Amino acid sequence: MTLSFLSRRLPLLTGLSAIALMPALPAAAQSPAAQSATASAAPAPLSGLVAKVDIPYEEFTLKNGLRVIVHTDRKAPIVAVSVWYHVGSRFEPAGKTGFAHLFEHLMFYGSENADGPFFGRLEDIGATDWNGTTWFDRTNYFETVPTGALDRALFLESDRMGHLLGAVTQVKLDTQRGVVQNEKRMGENEPYGLVEYAQLAALMPEGHPYRHSTIGSMADLNAASLADVQSWFKTHYGPNNAVLVLAGDIDAATARTKVEKWFGNIPAGPAPQDVDASVPTLDKDVEKLMHDHVAATRLYRNWVVPGVNSADLPQLDLAMAVFGGLGSSRLDNALVRDEKVAVSVKASVQPFEKLSLAEITVDVKPGADPVAVGKRLDQLLADYLAKGPSADEVQRAATRQLSGTIGGLEKVGGFSGKAVTLAEGAVYSDDPGKYKKDLAIYAAATPQSVAQAARKWLGRPVLRLTVAPGERSAADNALAGNAKGEGATHQPAFFRDPDAPAGAAPAAATPPAPTKVAEPPIEPVKDLDFPAVEHATLKNGIPVIFARRDAVPTVQVSVAFDAGNAADDKAKLGTAGLTVALLDEGTTTRSSVQIAEEQERLGAAISAGNSMDRTSVGLFALKPNLDASLGLLADVIRNPAFRPEEVERLRGQVLTRIAAEKTQPMAIAQRMLPPMLYGTAHPYGIPFTGSGTESGVKAVTRADLTAFHDSWMRPDNATIFVAGNSTLAEMMPLLEKRFGDWKAPASAKGTKLFRMDRMRRVPRIVLVDKPQSPQSLILAGVLTNKAGTDNPVTLLTANEVLGGSTTSRLTMDLRETKGWAYGAGTALPGVKETIPLLVYAPVQTDKTGESIIAARQDVKEYLTTKGTTQAERDQTINSQILSLPGSFETSADLLAAMMRNQLIGRPDDYYETLPKTYRAMTAADMDKAARAAINPDNLIWVVVGDAKLVRPQLDAVGLPVEMGTLAD
Repeated sequence: MTLSFLSRRLPLLTGLSAIALMPALPAAAQSPAAQSATASAAPAPLSGLVAKVDIPYEEFTLKNGLRVIVHTDRKAPIVAVSVWYHVGSRFEPAGKTGFAHLFEHLMFYGSENADGPFFGRLEDIGATDWNGTTWFDRTNYFETVPTGALDRALFLESDRMGHLLGAVTQVKLDTQRGVVQNEKRMGENEPYGLVEYAQLAALMPEGHPYRHSTIGSMADLNAASLADVQSWFKTHYGPNNAVLVLAGDIDAATARTKVEKWFGNIPAGPAPQDVDASVPTLDKDVEKLMHDHVAATRLYRNWVVPGVNSADLPQLDLAMAVFGGLGSSRLDNALVRDEKVAVSVKASVQPFEKLSLAEITVDVKPGADPVAVGKRLDQLLADYLAKGPSADEVQRAATRQLSGTIGGLEKVGGFSGKAVTLAEGAVYSDDPGKYKKDLAIYAAATPQSVAQAARKWLGRPVLRLTVAPGERSAADNALAGNAKGEGATHQPAFFRDPDAPAGAAPAAATPPAPTKVAEPPIEPVKDLDFPAVEHATLKNGIPVIFARRDAVPTVQVSVAFDAGNAADDKAKLGTAGLTVALLDEGTTTRSSVQIAEEQERLGAAISAGNSMDRTSVGLFALKPNLDASLGLLADVIRNPAFRPEEVERLRGQVLTRIAAEKTQPMAIAQRMLPPMLYGTAHPYGIPFTGSGTESGVKAVTRADLTAFHDSWMRPDNATIFVAGNSTLAEMMPLLEKRFGDWKAPASAKGTKLFRMDRMRRVPRIVLVDKPQSPQSLILAGVLTNKAGTDNPVTLLTANEVLGGSTTSRLTMDLRETKGWAYGAGTALPGVKETIPLLVYAPVQTDKTGESIIAARQDVKEYLTTKGTTQAERDQTINSQILSLPGSFETSADLLAAMMRNQLIGRPDDYYETLPKTYRAMTAADMDKAARAAINPDNLIWVVVGDAKLVRPQLDAVGLPVEMGTLAD
């Protein structure tokens, strides 16, 4: 897994506004036109798709060895900046595991000419898609900035490349050590959270550079010293070990001038020394059994296979997709659909530079025999290796790969955009254009070439790992490198004895004198120019809302219904989710396999899900295959079959999902908190996860599913949103053809009753016991007096100061000052009706009580005596305005914005008018809005953790404490 520094926004608090369920889709009576829509059209040839994937670039190298790659894309006034250092955890010597990632954190905490946390500086300049990540082979730092802020971004990147050490202190090292250790605990606190350690230990021989996890061990993290920081920086962070990519509103000549200015005077570092890592092969099959707090037994099959520069890897990737990666894969069809002994399957390759990891997983259906399922899995694999894939399977897998690549390249930056694609090719393969060569291999693959690679690499000895429900063993905990086998018992590094050897820098670590460099100003940045939004109506009355974005040959469509989880059947919670999950599991003319196969042939992706207020069925389509893709979308929406056998299969999957949620700390809290906030009668007083309850899902009948569909998923309750490489004039005939004759059923349209009951919402702490948790999850909530339809932009802006940004009060306190959490913050989920304020913090176990006290104080002070400062107001407003151009770069961004505007009644030009709104906003306005909407004394707190360690800490908080259970 890639270990990332910190996302710009908190990632786990969107459950109330964007609850994604399993892929699925909607229905109604089938008309002749709808029947004709099921006819398949021949998809575009793969060679034509490959020809459409191109990232033209120019490159140059500075005298100090910095390699610079430039791609020009003028679609928006933004530039993606991506700096890749060719160093990761495989370069760590023995006893220094986790150091590459720890150093990545330190790179965000100031340099000699720009001291202090960088994320505040990045927010100041309106950076979007910014982060830093570490993996086995590389560490990268990236941000997308307005064109006028490019010099500032280059200054920041150059200063930490050339002038870091003078700003690194023991306090910073100790604080980030604690943050990283809490990040480690957070990962280990999830179900299957110890598996990676066991896999690497079993697959790699002693001393192999890939044998240890990137996150490292607690002991080695403790031992990291300032001397290590000095050595790591000087050895690996020279310009001659880095690649800089600029992609977007920039050209090579301008880039050369700017890069020479900011990076040209940085001296080269030592010549990079590679760390060899051969591909190991097990002597014989290895069997391992682990236990964990999981809902379903998971079977793993793992092999070490070649790295990204092997010609076999694309072939092997296709082989794994056919076997277990496609929606119509061999494993899905056999174990999930036909034999119904598994609830989910997956097969994939995780690529690295020198080697890769091939993995097959099967989540066994509760009640099925894991041993028998494992034997069946091995039998299916043996048969697959013997006979190989069909030509159609290979073509579908290759089309999906090409389609995904095309979609990802709509962005200039981020995790999968053009800058990253060019950088990865340069760093791993000395070829920025390697992506294009790989795509050509995918397009030219044959059943023979795929089968040959599969037999060569998957026919070797295998690791068979089984993770079954039960208590974690001390031995498995020890594999994680935790003190006493339990991460939560370890005290953070900054509380260690200051005289301990790892806590004081040796004399040799004296930092150099800072080199003064002036920080450049931000050049004028134009306000957002939001694309024109056009409106039309189908002949049956369905509104169509359209915006054009032509950077890539794709179109995105969403058919949205005024339904969502708020429309769920209170007597049978989970009806909405199960209905949506079944939509792509068969129509009146297509089976679930046929639906999956047709999507793959077309390079299309159909998905459906419920937010709290809306049910949406989305389509990603390649432009050449748009008409046929819309035909498939229409069939899925209009004609779901709800076949009894599929209902029972999906019911089992949803029940397993609910059981899994009861093992996941955040999901436990999201299930527990809503009824306490809203009351069980309110449409929002249900699990925020959207899955419903076990009793509700068990009680749903096929008639209930049909009734839900007829009440909510109907043309008189629908709006069609379109964004992408098309025009409204081109789209309307296509949409009329598929949806124009759709008639509403005779039954009444569904309605939702939003009314708050008189239940007393007593502020208290509800503790949910999760034994062996290496961390406590805190989720608190209180209802505001605002609804989404109020469009409370001032309140939302105030929340950025309180806990919504990486420089917020809560984040800085719990993460940066105290080091008790990897991430913490607040959110105001974007629901249509009453909005809750949510407070979120996963914290180390021994600081659970103190974290609640600190969070309560932070919230209370902000809302009373320590309101928004002028500096906080200015930074927040600047960040909000400057980040707007980078926030609507893709068709998906536009689609989401149009849907949000329509949901809560905002005008089409809302985002264009936001800068004016922000500029008029004062610190006093923000305080007034927050204080009027939020009563901090009424927060209800849910804590998920090891009760025997947590319960004694809670008495000091000053709130009533009760034990909570998730009975249903």
